[in-house]
Amino acid sequence: MSLTKLFLTEAVSAMRYKYPPQFAILVTVMVLVLMSSFLGAQTATHSIVVESPTMFSGETMPREYTPDGRNLSPPLTWTNLPEGTREIAVICADFGAGNPPPWVHWIIYGIPATAQGLPEGLPIQPGQVMPDDVAGAIQGHNGWRRPYYRGPAPPRGTPHLYHFTVFALDEELGLEPRLTREDLLEAMEGHIIGRGELVPVYERFGSPE
Repeated sequence: MSLTKLFLTEAVSAMRYKYPPQFAILVTVMVLVLMSSFLGAQTATHSIVVESPTMFSGETMPREYTPDGRNLSPPLTWTNLPEGTREIAVICADFGAGNPPPWVHWIIYGIPATAQGLPEGLPIQPGQVMPDDVAGAIQGHNGWRRPYYRGPAPPRGTPHLYHFTVFALDEELGLEPRLTREDLLEAMEGHIIGRGELVPVYERFGSPE
């Protein structure tokens, strides 16, 4: 299952370097359809609707969510959670970066099932308290080994896609803080009953670095 998913995702990343970003976005949609067919019953079939009041799939992410701006974590909302959801997790990753990919920008889990989204600008300092509507949520380690959101800064002139993936889980997993993406995916295996994505684009203009 994981090999098929990784192969398809990396194919999208390779195409992005040869073709315009609009083409890569189209291929991404096609890949998501193929993944549903390949993974079958092993993958959550319930589709969560993931949105944001400030950014949209296929459109440029606002600068304030990047190091070029304020580097705030973006607001997310979700609807159509499957019945039986007990916990929610979110991973933001760039499948066109990392060695091997993806490069992880954000991990947050232990989000209560009653939450309808994530507010903008979640804490980045140790000891800071999460907002009441996501109380108990825990942030894992990103690609920089830091337990908070860090926005995109791709090479100049190279647009990248950023996958904000929301997972609905059938159990409260009681996980420790500062998990990596691999740790979290392993812990969630067999518990994912729904998922959805928001995939904005970010490009830094100017001469390539």
